[in-house]
Amino acid sequence: MQRPTRGEELAGRPNLGGLVSGLVRQSRALSADYLLLAVLDARGAAVRFAWLLCSGVVAAILVVTAWLALVAAGIVWMLGTGASWVMALGIAAGVNVIGAVVLALWMKGLFREPPFSATLRQLRGEDSPSGKGLA
Repeated sequence: MQRPTRGEELAGRPNLGGLVSGLVRQSRALSADYLLLAVLDARGAAVRFAWLLCSGVVAAILVVTAWLALVAAGIVWMLGTGASWVMALGIAAGVNVIGAVVLALWMKGLFREPPFSATLRQLRGEDSPSGKGLA
């Protein structure tokens, strides 16, 4: 049996250019797979968000309908106890206004600090309001 020559040995081995091109090709394929996964995840999240939003709208409509039924029941009850139409409707309107004011004050409390304030502080290099940082 003859021993292979140096040229035959080198022909059987992959060269550096082939290794680098294979690495680039595999990296590109891996990146494409990750991007496809991200797109599919984003699409699924968007569909779930749309369903969540639609469900929230339907729930809000049902809550408003229930509230109107309660107000109507209160008006009918007041009329049954001998109250006038004007007084019954006035009391119902007052309850609605009081509820709206309470809700507006609660909403105002939610926005004492602007949105993304922690992110803006981090980007500006400022400390947190408590002075303790993120810990």
